[in-house]
Amino acid sequence: MSKRDFYEVLGVSKGASETELKKAYRKKAMELHPDRNKDNPEAEAKFKDVNEAYNILKDNDKKAAYDRYGHAAFEGGGPGFGQAGGQGGDFSSAFSDVFEDLFGDFTGGGRRPGGQRATRGSDLRYNLRISLEDAFSGKHRTISVQSSVACDSCNGTGAEGGAEPSNCPTCSGMGKVRAQQGFFTVERTCPTCSGRGQIINNPCKSCAGAGRKQKDRSLSVNIPAGVETGTRIRLSGEGEAGLRGGPSGDLYIFIEVMDHQIFERDSQNLFCRIPVSFATAALGGEIEAPTIDGGRSRVKIPAGSQTGKQMRLRGKGMPALRGGPSGDLYIELAIETPVNLTAKQKELLTEFDELGADNNPEGSNFFRKVKTFWDSMKG
Repeated sequence: MSKRDFYEVLGVSKGASETELKKAYRKKAMELHPDRNKDNPEAEAKFKDVNEAYNILKDNDKKAAYDRYGHAAFEGGGPGFGQAGGQGGDFSSAFSDVFEDLFGDFTGGGRRPGGQRATRGSDLRYNLRISLEDAFSGKHRTISVQSSVACDSCNGTGAEGGAEPSNCPTCSGMGKVRAQQGFFTVERTCPTCSGRGQIINNPCKSCAGAGRKQKDRSLSVNIPAGVETGTRIRLSGEGEAGLRGGPSGDLYIFIEVMDHQIFERDSQNLFCRIPVSFATAALGGEIEAPTIDGGRSRVKIPAGSQTGKQMRLRGKGMPALRGGPSGDLYIELAIETPVNLTAKQKELLTEFDELGADNNPEGSNFFRKVKTFWDSMKG
């Protein structure tokens, strides 16, 4: 009986890509695996056909020959690509291409040797709270950070005296051990060296063979002017020490700017609410407004100012973090109602109120609207 077309066996078109071939093979291999079809005597033969087809089509040279000559390319008189594997051949190499995709979690992932690979240290995070004044002017701060550093007794090797680790006798330095299971060779992480590929025969007494130890370090941090909550400062190489000579991680400092008792911040702009006396608001005058740099600015209050009125002081806000013009300071007026009045003050205010029927335009307008509303309800 003539062989089926390899593309037909895998269920793909002749122009299928490498990814499509692999995906189709994985699906067929899982579907026809003998361990899943113990009651189906034809499954094993079909499974071998699928492996033979994929073993040819995954190789560009063999695929080109097959596309040109068909099955004859791999028979005795063919162009000379040798034995394709056939139903009696070893197809483990074909299945190994997708083995990691199917059983990656079981095998520990990957088919590369373990080896004593250098590993980069972990990054660290440090939360730093600063005042609004420090965010305005910038500052140098010294922080204390506890992190892993390379052991100076063993130079980070983990072995006493800095000796080099030796190859693991169980896996011969591969970091993996193999076991035959039916048709397949299964790789597992070496239980002796935990996948490192090397072992330490005489661990360093100072770090107990870890190659690292905890240490408090003092670091100087430059806080640029204009930072705000959420700003991240990176200190390269100041994180955890790497393993087996690997590079250190980084330290990331996250800034939190504390609330201020006078100013509120919105990006680069500042807001300051200043109470103003009833008389000053009515007659007009001047007040002194504080600025974030510790200075004072004279602000003119127009006569008849109302609560909520804002005045802008250009350039008196926060500096831009990456250059550019500074923000503005907005002064918001809060008109104070006088309290604890003397008899004389009450008498004067009563007289003022009797004389000032047209001195409250906003109130007069409001009550005019209310009267209209009530009249309409009566109608």
